[in-house]
Amino acid sequence: MRTTVGIIGAGPAGLLLARLLHNAGIDSVVLETRDRAYVEQRQRAGILEQGTVDVLREAGAAARMDRVGIPHDGIELRFDRRRHRVDFPALTGGRSVMVYAQTEVCKDLIALQLADGGPLLFEAEALAVEGAETENPRVRFRHQGREDVLECDYVVGCDGSWGVARKAVPADVSRVFERTYPFGWLGILADVPPSHDELVYARHDRGFALLSMRSPVVTRAYLQVPAGTDAADWDDEEIWDELDRRLETDDPAWTLKRGPITAKSVTPMRSHVHEPMRHGRVFLAGDAAHIVPPTGAKGLNLAVGDVVTFARALTELRDTGSDARLEAYSETCLRRVWQAERFSYAMTTMLHRAPEATPFEDRIQLARLDRITTARSAETDLAESYTGFPLD
Repeated sequence: MRTTVGIIGAGPAGLLLARLLHNAGIDSVVLETRDRAYVEQRQRAGILEQGTVDVLREAGAAARMDRVGIPHDGIELRFDRRRHRVDFPALTGGRSVMVYAQTEVCKDLIALQLADGGPLLFEAEALAVEGAETENPRVRFRHQGREDVLECDYVVGCDGSWGVARKAVPADVSRVFERTYPFGWLGILADVPPSHDELVYARHDRGFALLSMRSPVVTRAYLQVPAGTDAADWDDEEIWDELDRRLETDDPAWTLKRGPITAKSVTPMRSHVHEPMRHGRVFLAGDAAHIVPPTGAKGLNLAVGDVVTFARALTELRDTGSDARLEAYSETCLRRVWQAERFSYAMTTMLHRAPEATPFEDRIQLARLDRITTARSAETDLAESYTGFPLD
């Protein structure tokens, strides 16, 4: 099998890249280890930055998002029993975000790819990436019980932190920067309308809480829990009671709506960056190159930035003969990645209470939050970071 761009992984990054390349008239093949049902059901991010929304619209992949997605013009911060709304458009010149789950993005892109895109092979396990330093890298993969080879001009690894693409970067040129946090998120889905029309980020002495949503009738919520927590150790009433405590304010008009919990899981928290994001003709994108704690809502959006950068660079090479943007891929992406890491780290350390936190550290958290609510410059930095950094 032969193609211009071999894409490993059919998450949002790989699927969007295939769509962008298709629209540019560049052929690709997508290899995905899992079956279609798994890809369309795995729960991940739910916040799309302004830039991601714009890219999906430009790619012709936003019809359902625009119909059922939930635009958000701000978030609410809660701390010390206080409430403060951050107004995104007022602080960013009109930018906002969209609540639309990653599962739905994948469904939309899969449907488009199968309708008019290049080959998308499910249950096709990538075994190795070979020849990264040659002009014709290849991907060995297993599909329908037999091994095959995908010969490419370029390989883009969108296959996550444990995928084979990263292994194509030699250890002696790789650098890894990471931090593991001593807590995770206990997340739930519940059949109850959201208790607030925007996301609520709460800092509490008992730990962080986040009130979110998946639709007008489905609540998504999270609690900070110790690392290694088993979701089964929390019964439904305990979860609602703890959310009630951590989201408490002096506003008697607000109440937490409770309903049947349909799913719960624990997400570990870590920051991770692999440099470089390119070796020869193998390019890393999304979780294959970087992971952020979910506090800043950056994971999916960073992946979008990566594949947009690659698609634009390859299109420029074809149209002008210049490979300058392709050569600068890693440097270009990493500038955005590190800004997202900075923001995600700042949000995480400001809102989560460390297991051994001292009274001094508690006061620093409150001072940081107070600064955001009283200084327009600090509030603007949060709004600009949350709604998204430039894609290129």
